[in-house]
Amino acid sequence: MTNGWDRQARYEAAQLFGLDLKETEERHHLTFDTYEVGKITLDEYLDRLVFYEERSFSKDDFKNFMVSKSQAFPEMIQLVCDLKKKYNLKVAVISNEGRELNQYRIATFRLNEFIDFFISSSFVHFRKPDADIFKVAIDISQSDLETSVYIDDRMLFVQVAEGLGLTGIYHTSYGDTKSQLAALGLVADE
Repeated sequence: MTNGWDRQARYEAAQLFGLDLKETEERHHLTFDTYEVGKITLDEYLDRLVFYEERSFSKDDFKNFMVSKSQAFPEMIQLVCDLKKKYNLKVAVISNEGRELNQYRIATFRLNEFIDFFISSSFVHFRKPDADIFKVAIDISQSDLETSVYIDDRMLFVQVAEGLGLTGIYHTSYGDTKSQLAALGLVADE
């Protein structure tokens, strides 16, 4: 999936809603971690980010924009589903995401139909790159480190996972990730 509420989405929100981008980014960085680890709600985060003063648009308008930034990569989802079925794999997602945005993505894209475990920062109160979030995922899934693969589009997170003994794949494209999985013996039927 896309990263959702990322720097590009905040830039687009600033343009669309007439927000001062520099101030928005500063406010985001000062409070987003608190939201991502589940200590405040999305409404509280938005009160700090945008609605600390009167606006010409509603909180629902802003939330609708935020969730519109979540898009699926059907090709990648199909690859994961195919590999899961063929090799009887457990699939876990380790994500830094606030509860409401996370639950929106799970429901909208029916992620719980093929993902066994969601280790989300807002659920477990740790964020990547904290090694504890990876340890929680390993413990909950009861998987062997030697046979587990961690895929992420952020190299730092891959490196932390590798430091714990997981095999890491730095995702840069569908084709590259598919090739790296095949090199590990995980080949989807074509």
